[in-house]
Formats: sequence, structure tokens, C-alpha cells
Amino acid sequence: MNEIYLGLAIHNHQPVGNFPWVFDQVYHDAYLPMVELLEKRPAIRLSLHYSGILMDWMRAYQPKLIDRITKLVKRGQVEIMTGGYYEPILPSIPEEDSLGQIKKLTAAIQQELGYKANGLWLAERVWEPNLPKTLDKAEVQWTVVDDTHFKMVGFDDEDLFGCYITEDQGHKLKVFATSKYLRYSIPWRDVGDILNFLRQSATEKGPRIAVMGDDGEKFGSWPGSYELCWEQGWMDDFFATLEANDKWLHTIPLGEFARQFPPLGRVYLPNAAYDEMLEWALPPVKSYQLTKLIQELTEQGRNDIIRYMRGGFWRHFLVKYPEINNMHKKMMRVHHKVYKACQRSEGDCGLDDLWRGQCNCPYWHGIFGGIYMTDIRADTYRNLIKAENKADQVLQRETPWLRWEETDFDSDGSNELLVEGDALNLYLDPARGGSILEWDLRRHHYNLGCTLSRRLEAYHLALAERQSKGTPQGQEEGQRVTSIHEGIRVKDLEIYRKLNYDSYRRVSLIDHFLGADTRLQQFIAGSYSELGDFVEQPYLVKVMRNNERVTVVLSRDGYVRQGRKRLPFRVEKDISLVTGSEQIDIAYRLTNLSDVMINGLFASEWNFNLLGGGHNDQAYYEVPGIILDDWHLDSRGELSEVEEIRLGNRNLGIELCLKLNPPARLWRFPLEPVCNSETGLQLVYQGSCLAAMLQLALAAGEKLSWHLSWSILR
Repeated sequence: MNEIYLGLAIHNHQPVGNFPWVFDQVYHDAYLPMVELLEKRPAIRLSLHYSGILMDWMRAYQPKLIDRITKLVKRGQVEIMTGGYYEPILPSIPEEDSLGQIKKLTAAIQQELGYKANGLWLAERVWEPNLPKTLDKAEVQWTVVDDTHFKMVGFDDEDLFGCYITEDQGHKLKVFATSKYLRYSIPWRDVGDILNFLRQSATEKGPRIAVMGDDGEKFGSWPGSYELCWEQGWMDDFFATLEANDKWLHTIPLGEFARQFPPLGRVYLPNAAYDEMLEWALPPVKSYQLTKLIQELTEQGRNDIIRYMRGGFWRHFLVKYPEINNMHKKMMRVHHKVYKACQRSEGDCGLDDLWRGQCNCPYWHGIFGGIYMTDIRADTYRNLIKAENKADQVLQRETPWLRWEETDFDSDGSNELLVEGDALNLYLDPARGGSILEWDLRRHHYNLGCTLSRRLEAYHLALAERQSKGTPQGQEEGQRVTSIHEGIRVKDLEIYRKLNYDSYRRVSLIDHFLGADTRLQQFIAGSYSELGDFVEQPYLVKVMRNNERVTVVLSRDGYVRQGRKRLPFRVEKDISLVTGSEQIDIAYRLTNLSDVMINGLFASEWNFNLLGGGHNDQAYYEVPGIILDDWHLDSRGELSEVEEIRLGNRNLGIELCLKLNPPARLWRFPLEPVCNSETGLQLVYQGSCLAAMLQLALAAGEKLSWHLSWSILR
């Protein structure tokens, strides 16, 4: 009789810092129903993975689910997979952290579920060739990647009904390939179609296994999947069909198969992830072109060509999004501090907080929000700053303290200036406008500068194409439920009208020269003319220390356009900080170096993320003596002759105050790019822009001084 095994590996995870209601909703929609169905269908045997974040949540809020999973394990129905505790992309973090996180989750599984896990769920199936060495050190014997990984080195679908062995420097690891067909079919296609695929794949030649490894959230939490899986009974029908065909179709945990049967051979896999991730990692135009080309070839049935096509490389997200790179390099800087502190102290040096800050979710972007998830991004920084605080308490011998260092923080070939103290951190980039990349309030564990710029994405191009063709958006009533990877969904049919892009990175202390007739809406849309050459251009830097005060002097001799002329102009800005203080003082000196009058607007732009999206009533602007028509942090408007403005978030317990001397015009508006998510395209708040402006009318050789003072009121 022709026979085949089916190996199901279901991965369950929520990002560190996700909203409590999301955990609860996904628990009821996906995690609980799956366990209930497994209890009902004891013949169905499979592999489950729960990230450490999710285990922590279950332990605190749903401990009975852990007990129920334990019973499934004890009766031999379920095998538990380990992984990085906080679900990091393992190749992107230091090996010490990879080993520590894997061992932490393995120990938790042993303690909570009574199971010694030796198989690993690889976060986002991001593979690099040195992983076998790390995983072998962590006592991992097998893992799951995509069939994509194997096809890149010449394998066919027919070659992948089993596991292979790979190695790095003699460290061996068994590797399964999850079938893209099964990943896209379960639970989206008819059960009969999947059964036919398995029947056609069965053979008398020896043990074969078809593998489907994918997210558990798609069984109830993805759009339309709860109705399909549980209300319409797709999952019960699927499991019942597997049971009814158990004479030739056998479900089996992957680790059991790996122990019982020898590998099919040896393999060496390239840098890879699943197909969609490789497409998302490309620059937006290239990503769109590749996706479109694959779609066209698929319609033509040209799999002979598609098999040789591949996307980018996961690490390119660090190039595609400078914000991801800065967060990653912050993590690396904190890593070195934490491990140095651990050598000096046996106390809490921030190791677990560091590991929380390595959760993969905000370090990339695709169909899921990734770096666009504003709260998750902020929480990642929160954990990294917590870890940094604990490490610095060991490393710094005096309090208060303030240090500065010139170093290539973001690995771009140019030095940044990092000013760090027990009260705040201020990271400046002299090579790009003398701007502020990061502003950490250390007692709040909060980076005020964790904003995200508005940039072109591949799905914007897909949206524009559909709009030009008049293609209906979203899922039509009566259509079959499809995977979130198939097509794009749109919440707002007019979303394409709201696309705006930034020509520079939205950080802080950005110096603009604008025409006197420039309007707020032009500034928001990026449709104005920049008359100077100061934005993202190099500034000279000098640091002076006088007792407890550190002053960073940034200067640039550039030009300002007046008509057809380029007139020489100097911008100097002194940034002063005092040891132990959260206040930042900025003294501008603007000098007309030309021999004619220069007119226009000079603006100092600041961008903050204080979680002000969705018209959050706890996130606000306040201007003493003025009642704002809309005071929310995602409001927009213009104010004249402002001496002081406050902005804050009561839930965060943070309030900032900006004082301006002389008073200035203020523009404010939210940064709201169009973002893709599993629920569709939508505007997602990424920060608030505040631009302070002075009217310039400087005679030849004339100089103007302007003072800005930021203080933290609470």
C-alpha cells in the first residue's frame, strides 16, 4: 500500500509588548480552539511551538491551557518545539544571546510541560549557513525551513519528502522543508484537494513525510479564518479526514520522524527565508516588480522559470529601513554593556530585558506591520533602555554622570556623536544634518525619537495599479476566504489619496530654509521647495566640557537660494546638557555670509513618538494661554508667536516643554504613512512632527540668535 506521513508544525507567538486584548482575542480565536480540537481528536499527532512570550502570558492569564497542553504531551500526541525565548531572528543577534534564549525556552518547556525539546522553530525561517553550529551547541537536533531554501540549491518538490542533514564546522543538524503548497492550502483550500495531494505523494518506496509548518494564528486569528476554521468546521473536517485515512496517511511529530528514519542525504542551504520575506526585503520597486513577474509566470504555468527566481536577503531590512538599523545597533550596543556588566556582577544586569528587546517583530516589515507597529517599536526600545540602565548601574562608578563618544554607531562609515548619561541619551548624526537620531529618557525607559518616516512601499505600487485599472479593493462578499499572502486588502477605498512620502528621514533638530509663502499643507505633503542645503548634509562637530556641562557645537557653511542665486549662509547650533539633568538647550546662530539681503523662513523640525495615534485622549498638546481647536498629538495646525508648547502622554507619564526665544510660528501634524497589515492597508500613526519657524530678513553679514529649550516636566 502507498503510504505517507504528514508532519504538522504549528508555531504560536505574539510580539513582546503587544496589547493585552490582542493576546486574549487570539487565545480565544486560535490557541484555545486548536487545543480543544486536539483533545477531541487524539489520533492527530503533531508538533507545537509556543514562544516564551506566549508561555509567560499563558502562565499569568490562562494557566489551565498549559495544563491541557501538558496532558497532550504526556499522552504522546503532541511534541513541543523550542526556539529563542523571545522569538529573535537568531542570525541577527550575538551567539551568546542565541544560546541563552534557546536554553531558557528549553528549560521552561521542561519545567512547565515536562518535555525535553530537541527540535527548534526558526523565527521567520531565516536561515544562515552558520546556524548548525549554534543550534548544535544548544542541543537542538532538528529544525524546519521552507522548501524555498532547498530549491535555491537545485532540489525539486519530489526530493523533499523527508529530512536532510546539514552541518557547519562538523556541527550537525537535521532539517525539514515545509511545503509551500500545504502552507497555502491549509486551511484555505478544500480538504479533498489536500487529501488528493497527499494521496498522489504517497509511495511504497519507503517512509515519506509531507511537512506543513506555519503560524498558529492563521487558524482563527487571520481575517475570515475563525469563521472558516471553527464556525464552518474546516479544521474538524480536516482532522476527521486524516483519521478516516489513517491506514495510509499517518500524522507524526517531526522529531519522532527524525528519530525513526534516516535523513535522505546531506544539504548545504544558502541565506534564505520564506518566499514572501525574501520579496519584502528587496527595495520597494524591485519587490513590486518581482512579485508581479512571479504572478504573471504563475498564471502562465511557468514554474520551470519561477523556481530559479529569488528575492533579497533578510539583513537588507537594515538598509531598507534606517530605523530598523538604528534599533538593531542600539541592541548591539546594549548587548556589549550588559555582558560587560555581567562579568562584574552576579546581580540583574539587564540580560532578560536585552533579550526582550531582540524579539524579531519590529525588525522587518511585510504583510504584518513589523517596524510600522508603533507600540511594539516603542516597547522594544523600552526593554533595551531598561537593560542599559541596569548595566550602567554596574559599569558607572559615580552618580550622576554624563559621557560622550564619537563612534560609527550605525555602521555606515561615518561617526555619530553619542552623549550618554544617567538622565538621558542623545545620539547625534553630524554627517546628516547634525540631527538627533535618538533621545532616551532613562527614568522613563523611553526613546522619544523612535519615529518612522513615510516611504514608498511595494504595496503602494500594487495599490496604484489596481486603482488605475478600477479593480475592486478588499474581499468581496461570497468570495472564498484566502490567505493574507494572496493579494492586498484595503480598509479605506480612498487610501491612495493619502500617500505622502518624505525625502529625508523624520528625526529631530533638522534645519530647513523655506520660501516665505510655504504653507503647512505643502510641508506635510513634501511638495514645498527646500531653499537651503542643510537637510541631511554634513556638519562640523566640536565637543566642549565645562565642569558638569557638555556642549556640542555643530556648524555648516552652506547656501540659501534666492531666485537663481545661491547665497552663502552659516548655521551654528550649540546643544548643551548638564550632568544629571533632563533639560536640553539649543542655541542657534544664523549668519548671512553674502553681500545681499536674505529673506524667507528658517525652521527647526522635531519629530516625536509619544504613542498619539487614533486620537488618543491621553496624548496631547498644550499651549499656555491658548485653547487649541484640536489638542490631540495626531492633530494638525498652525500657531503664531508661540513662546511655549507642551506635549505629552498621560499613560506614559511623560510631558515635554519647549520654550522659544524669540517666539516662533509652529506647525504640527502627524506622520501617518499607508501601512500594510493582515487586516489591510491603512494609515498608521508613527509620530508627531513639530516645526518651529522664524521669519528671516537678514542683511549682508547680519547674524540672528535663537534659543530653544526642552525640559521634561514629568
